[in-house]
Amino acid sequence: MHERYQQWMYAWETRLTSVDNNRVVRPLDWGLEWAENWPCRNGLPAGQIPADPEEFLCDYNRRILSDSDEFYSYRTPTDFRLEKREVEVFSTREMPDPGLEAKVKGTYSKFLRFTSPVKTPFQENNLANARWFPARGRRALVLLPHWNSDAIAYTSLCRVLNLLGIAVLRLSMPYHDIRMPAEIRRADYAVSANIGRTLDAARQGVVDARCCLDWLQQQGYDRLGIVGTSLGSCYAFLAAAHDPRIRVAAFNHVSTYFADVVWHGQSTRHIRAGLEAQVDAQRLRHLWSAISPMSYFKQFSRFPKKSLIVYASYDLTFLPQFSREVVAEFERHGLDHRVVALPCGHYTTGETPYKYVDGWQIASFLRTAFEA
Repeated sequence: MHERYQQWMYAWETRLTSVDNNRVVRPLDWGLEWAENWPCRNGLPAGQIPADPEEFLCDYNRRILSDSDEFYSYRTPTDFRLEKREVEVFSTREMPDPGLEAKVKGTYSKFLRFTSPVKTPFQENNLANARWFPARGRRALVLLPHWNSDAIAYTSLCRVLNLLGIAVLRLSMPYHDIRMPAEIRRADYAVSANIGRTLDAARQGVVDARCCLDWLQQQGYDRLGIVGTSLGSCYAFLAAAHDPRIRVAAFNHVSTYFADVVWHGQSTRHIRAGLEAQVDAQRLRHLWSAISPMSYFKQFSRFPKKSLIVYASYDLTFLPQFSREVVAEFERHGLDHRVVALPCGHYTTGETPYKYVDGWQIASFLRTAFEA
């Protein structure tokens, strides 16, 4: 019976992964120009063209790991503002769902806007965006969606958390929905075969999340948390490792190294296809070690917090063995955490009935976690 269930789940997961047929294979690009404005330069002149770009980026990752607080540092924006506008879906699919478009047509919401402290060549991406779900009290969190999520994903969860007295800022991650450059149809610039740009996008995602915490504090919220799913979970962990204000964290799908997911995941096969002619999995680990949760357990352990770890037992994107390695690290460091293993896969977590089980686990954890 277990084997039949596993086969059924894998087949379902594969069908869902194949729905998006507009993935583009792009060749490896070292993306050295993205490093010109990064911290942790240690006297390295900007614009220097290295003879070995791979060694340059590996060395830069080592410098970041030795002073990651500097790499993820920023100046608080001075242009925070709330704007009311019509809700849009911003679907990344080749054929958007007309039902979703009709569902939100004519509805309005408030959005927090501010200039991201991390500047990119894309004006749309430089203006951060977070939909505001207010609630009375002192508890609030930043929610980071999954890679290539549309703009209305997780809004139901946000409303449930509001009913529990928790305010939520649902952050549009770099290169997603309203922040997506006009030249692309998917959030491919957030994770791609461009090594430097992927590093920069992760840094921007972490910094923007911390800016949201700044605004929440300005509104009087002082019990702060973070929730992230998939890529958003990675960004959430990096933020929690570098921001002492985060006392509650829920990581919905977890993995060890950024490269592990890209190399072995079903939904990133097109990225691996652009990389594997020039790099292997181990070398990619070094190139993206500075944005990998596994690199930062020492920093994560500095600040007391309660954590929820959710992973899927039949995940073909965040392989379960990597998720269990993350759980082992939480245990090895003696961190306060709860673990939930869902009987589904990565994509099927968003399907009935598993999405309700997942949402219930997150909501029930957050209902009491702030009270410590």
